[in-house]
Amino acid sequence: MNTKDVLLELRTKNGLSQDDLAAKVFVTRQAVSRWENGETVPNTETLKLLSNLFGVSINTLLGSPQKLVCQCCGMPLEDGIIGRNRDGSLNESYCQWCYADGTYTYSDMDNLIDVCVGHMAKDGFTEEQARAYMKQLLPTLDYWKRYEELSDNGQFEQFKQQLIEEINDLRIEGMPKVEKLNALVGRYVNLSYRLPNGKHVPFLDDGTTYLGTQLEPEFGGDRCFGVLANMDFILICTYEKEGANPELVLYKKR
Repeated sequence: MNTKDVLLELRTKNGLSQDDLAAKVFVTRQAVSRWENGETVPNTETLKLLSNLFGVSINTLLGSPQKLVCQCCGMPLEDGIIGRNRDGSLNESYCQWCYADGTYTYSDMDNLIDVCVGHMAKDGFTEEQARAYMKQLLPTLDYWKRYEELSDNGQFEQFKQQLIEEINDLRIEGMPKVEKLNALVGRYVNLSYRLPNGKHVPFLDDGTTYLGTQLEPEFGGDRCFGVLANMDFILICTYEKEGANPELVLYKKR
């Protein structure tokens, strides 16, 4: 698709007239008309406004001329999984798992490889193949090449360690100690828990990146412990395979 087709589709999909769109990005209706006729293309600043308005990358607005990949883990990037800067704008260099609200979530390459290998093994790779591939790929990506420049000198790792200590201090019966926390995007872990009034309610924001892990219970059985946390809360639950029949164990504001 060309830019003109992308803009027309996004505008109509969102129920906006040309006048509506013009007002939202501070241009004239005639400018919008020229975009959609293919006569002109929005300038860089207007593309940023359109990206924020529609929640799609500038790459998408331009007809996807590039194949974007996360410059931390190498994952192919689509609009729904692109990380966001502190101001809420999309950062087209990273996925939501590696970059959340302006924060890089991985500072240990081996830890990231362990996480990626677990997913790749499910897609037909052997563990050895996946590990060898990631060890070769990651050093070529921009984040790891510029790590000294981009890193936060361990501040986020310190925050994760503080969370781990707080979670372990809760001493949840049957739950083993948490050793590490990984980035988890809300939409993939946003289970609905049954409240005393009988209603089932999700506690998370689908678009937010959290820290969490899954743990096998010390007493065995078919249920796992799920741990999720951020700066505001700690959530611990149990569930069966694929997140079935979730039960809330603890929700604690920090």
